[in-house]
Amino acid sequence: MNLRPDPTFYPSPKLAMEGPPETLAYTLMLSPDFSQPDGLAVVNVDPNSPDFGKIVHTVIMPNKGDEFHHFGWNACSSALSPLTGHAFLERRYLIIPGMRSSRIYIIDVKGGPTAAKIHKIIEPAEVFAKTGYSRPHTIHCGPEGIYVSTLGGGGKDGTDGPPGIFIMDCQTFDVIGRYEIDRGAQDKHYDFWWNLPRDYMVSSEWALPPQFENGIVPEDLLSNKYGHRMHFWDLRARKNIQTIDLGANHQMALEIRPAHDPVRQYGFCGVVVDTTNLEGSIWTWWRDADGKFQAKKTAIIPPQPANADDLPDLLKGFSAVPPLVTDIDLSLDDKYLYVACWGTGEMHQYDVSDPMKPVLAGKVELGGIVKKTKHPCGKVFGYGPQMVEISRDGKRVYWTNSLYSTWDDQFYPGERGGAMVKADVGANGGLTLDTNFFVEFPKGYRTHQIRLEGGDCSTDSFCYPSV
Repeated sequence: MNLRPDPTFYPSPKLAMEGPPETLAYTLMLSPDFSQPDGLAVVNVDPNSPDFGKIVHTVIMPNKGDEFHHFGWNACSSALSPLTGHAFLERRYLIIPGMRSSRIYIIDVKGGPTAAKIHKIIEPAEVFAKTGYSRPHTIHCGPEGIYVSTLGGGGKDGTDGPPGIFIMDCQTFDVIGRYEIDRGAQDKHYDFWWNLPRDYMVSSEWALPPQFENGIVPEDLLSNKYGHRMHFWDLRARKNIQTIDLGANHQMALEIRPAHDPVRQYGFCGVVVDTTNLEGSIWTWWRDADGKFQAKKTAIIPPQPANADDLPDLLKGFSAVPPLVTDIDLSLDDKYLYVACWGTGEMHQYDVSDPMKPVLAGKVELGGIVKKTKHPCGKVFGYGPQMVEISRDGKRVYWTNSLYSTWDDQFYPGERGGAMVKADVGANGGLTLDTNFFVEFPKGYRTHQIRLEGGDCSTDSFCYPSV
């Protein structure tokens, strides 16, 4: 424990944006066929370094079959909130859950890029015994400790009870127990974020394990059985205070991105697909003067017509490629929202200065089910833009290409490799791919989420404790 707060913690978004630029990125590597253990890659992102765009270190795990997906820090700027009592923690450990194994790895990154190492392993039995949950998914450091969302309940197939959130001690990494006291209507889970000073949390829904572990279930999708609701919580009381149904046809309400400025009581949610027309969509949610939450569809992304012969079996009957909005990310100044269209192979940049009227400000095409657009360096970018990470100053945007192993194989048959790219943001918006930055990962590995050195759980919508 430090005697002064970690200098990489920032009490406000403005101060975070003024911090030093990132020089390293931590990126997950997963073995889709479980023939190798999953790993963590340390990528040099310093353009002044001779190692720019290269993997400078890897941490390979001792087990196979974990299926890494999301991960996060043990501590971030939320530690500066007067309600937390954790102001003197170090931003030192990365918490990496195995989404398929329910095993959790604690990685110590103190000491430089080549010193990252395993600090502790939490076995699935501890997670099951103390929470009744399985399939840990999203990690956020926050009030009372480390919050971990899950996609499964108990039992072999994860359907014995609903999934939820559990809490870990941010110093010992012991599993403490469930977060929810009153979950209300919530019976599926995916992402969650909060507004600390306003004391509320927002969560979303994807699916239960039988609906995603072996690939998407077409019958369930066309019957609108995937998640389509947002849940609002009294954060400290751990109580669901409101649920908004976006409509059963809006299948898979995934990423939640509140405004970073805690004064702004609004945020965004990405919906993967509308089953009536294959559109992807962005929804803006907000809190009204009476304290009630509202949500409205504020942007749509249409499907692209395609020849059935160019489509995977899953999509042949539709003669179109859905955008498949799989990730969204909000810049620290709350100005630009980035939307990954994994199916069509596009990264969209929306100006959300008016959150009710997103305006397309930039777009990059890369990969895609049909277009298969190459990177400007001439290399093939397999799959499509997926997990997004924005630099604190908002000038650089990084992304990888894998969604989830079995879903990759359905939408993009054949192994296509792991890759990470970077785009530079124009002074007045717009995106330009960096020709000199194309990271290829070792054979047999795909890539998923990125965490930047000294960044909060990602700029993808940490809500700072101060204005």
